[in-house]
Amino acid sequence: MLHRLRPLPLALALGLGLGAAPALAEEEAPNADTVVATVDGNEITLGHMIVLRAGLPAQLSQLPPAVLYKGILDQLIQQAIMENNFEGELSKAAKLSLENERRALIAGETINRVANVALTDEALQKVYEDTYMTAEAQTEFNAAHILVETEEEAKALIEELNGGADFSALAKEKSTGPSGPNGGELDWFAGDMMVEPFAEAVAKMEKGAISEPVQTQFGWHVIKLNDTRTKERPELEEVRAELEEVVRQQAIDAYMTDLSEGAKVDREAGDALDPEILLQTDLLEE
Repeated sequence: MLHRLRPLPLALALGLGLGAAPALAEEEAPNADTVVATVDGNEITLGHMIVLRAGLPAQLSQLPPAVLYKGILDQLIQQAIMENNFEGELSKAAKLSLENERRALIAGETINRVANVALTDEALQKVYEDTYMTAEAQTEFNAAHILVETEEEAKALIEELNGGADFSALAKEKSTGPSGPNGGELDWFAGDMMVEPFAEAVAKMEKGAISEPVQTQFGWHVIKLNDTRTKERPELEEVRAELEEVVRQQAIDAYMTDLSEGAKVDREAGDALDPEILLQTDLLEE
């Protein structure tokens, strides 16, 4: 996980792409330790440039390397010149920022290591089985509905339907819901995708049946159940990205729980402060 670095200064950003990127020695393949410049004897490496490029804001990182190269190298050289000539002590805010950034970088590195070690085929398979193989098969419903404002309107619609009226035609004419123009059709859905009263009513219906009026926060529904089916379990590869995130998060949570149990943490002083104190930036002034 690369730490997000500050964006290029505007002057440098406007000057990107002025001049060609320097050619590295052909006899040796460049690597992160390849020195691209020196400033008063201090080395700037290709690795420094790559890390800076990776932390650029989106509007700059999308630019091609041929455009970014010179601006990135110029920024690192200028920063090195200023660092070498800096006199006196850093401000308290700067010192604290450095401490925060170091802490965040080390934490991020730790998280990546823990997550990567945990991410194995065996762990993925276990999470897949726990999530999809042992869970109860889920029923999906295909239904249509007509949404109206009052229970009386819903009852009147049911009478028309019982008398042979066409559900789709009534939905197009009477429904106030967004599915009305489509004959009230909702396509396939799982019960947890609908508000509870609607889902409960559908779950009790027989295929082809018309419901009694069902009230939700949207109004009154008359529902027709077209069909039901058992939702097929996805193949592991279909949900690999989702499961990888689960494995990573479980590993990180377990790691943090274990560390926290062994850490001696005393936050009583911090918890006692008024949260508004965070706004007092004057405390950083020396």
